[in-house]
Amino acid sequence: MKGTGIWRRVGAAAVLAGAASMVLAGCAAKTPASTSGSGSAHLRVIMNVTPNLTVAFWNDLFSKYEKAHPGVTISLERTGTIQASDKLNQDLAAGDPPDIVQQVTPTAQTVKLFTDLSDQSWTKDTPLVDNYKINGKTYLVGAGQQVQSLVFYNKEAFQKAGLDASAITSVADLTDAMGKLKAAGYVPLQTAGQWVTGAQFTLFNDSTTMTQTPNWIKQRTEGKVKFSEGQYLDSLKTYQSWVEDGYLQKSDLGLAYADGQTNFLNGKSAMYMMGSFFVPAADQAKKSDQFGVFSMPTTGKYPTKQFSNIADSYVVVKQSKNQKAAIDFVKWLTTDKTAVTAELAADGNFRAGYSYKMSSLGDGVQKIVNASPGGFVEAADEQPLTGFSTELTSQIQSLISGTSAKQVAQNLDKWWDSQTQ
Repeated sequence: MKGTGIWRRVGAAAVLAGAASMVLAGCAAKTPASTSGSGSAHLRVIMNVTPNLTVAFWNDLFSKYEKAHPGVTISLERTGTIQASDKLNQDLAAGDPPDIVQQVTPTAQTVKLFTDLSDQSWTKDTPLVDNYKINGKTYLVGAGQQVQSLVFYNKEAFQKAGLDASAITSVADLTDAMGKLKAAGYVPLQTAGQWVTGAQFTLFNDSTTMTQTPNWIKQRTEGKVKFSEGQYLDSLKTYQSWVEDGYLQKSDLGLAYADGQTNFLNGKSAMYMMGSFFVPAADQAKKSDQFGVFSMPTTGKYPTKQFSNIADSYVVVKQSKNQKAAIDFVKWLTTDKTAVTAELAADGNFRAGYSYKMSSLGDGVQKIVNASPGGFVEAADEQPLTGFSTELTSQIQSLISGTSAKQVAQNLDKWWDSQTQ
């Protein structure tokens, strides 16, 4: 299951995608064309920097706001190998709070760190805002919605292996396809280290577990279900069988997220479990037509609901000394048509009423979204405990390295219970 943020890269999330080091890249204010009266302020913003959402992308977007808001300057801060929440905690401990943070999902335990936006009327029209409310209050808003229960595939590899992607609807079908791809000389499934390992297992497992039991996380918190029983354990066993049969490479644990993606883009592997944010990566590489996409196979009814996340999400830090300016900037990021469309297109996300030119691969994702019976979101009561995404990633990496599925499941139960005592 996705933790706070694939994992929107998240994370990872989510999402959680790491960079080499923390960099401050200031955006110089330019002569404005208009003003909204947000006043004078210098905003420090912790943002998610990825192969799609580059420093250049953010600085260009921020400059558009600066031009229209004289006196406001914005500094982009990106995290290193730590998560955005950890970077925030470091800054708060140092007495140097940022103003805005992206890809941090408030919980009942951390909500005191963030500004209550419930009195801001514009928030009601932002995507999935109600799903992320805590005690009926709004702290998190986003520009779009990200879908993640997807399997991208190399068309040439599938042709050589004699596979029809539209026929892969069950976990058994997927496992069989991996065998045929390996026989055809391909690495069947591309993975990587960092947050990718846990994220991919989440995308695979949740399509079945969360469809069968929509409130599975709440039930786990209440002690009614366990990782070491039922469908969750079955998913771990299936994943272990893929490792044992050589359907993914153990050495890929040494790859960074971007390197694993590059392997897939360059045809070194046949399938890649990832969110819709892979689409712009393929577009930028001018290789979109080489790939197809299908919804994650399940052990039950197909297709399932699509696992969705709030995308390009933002919180205003309560200790920020620039509350008015920070709120206004977050409003612009999540409601201005130019800003929202740029964010959606850059990371392959979606939002009702907004459109942008898509490649054939993007159209394929849109068809999956249209055919899906709905979506499910892990937020509020259905949000995993803080730190779970990191623990899950560690445990799935140990599974790939040789730990049994049963032991991994027991380790997850032990960790979860230790956090709730």
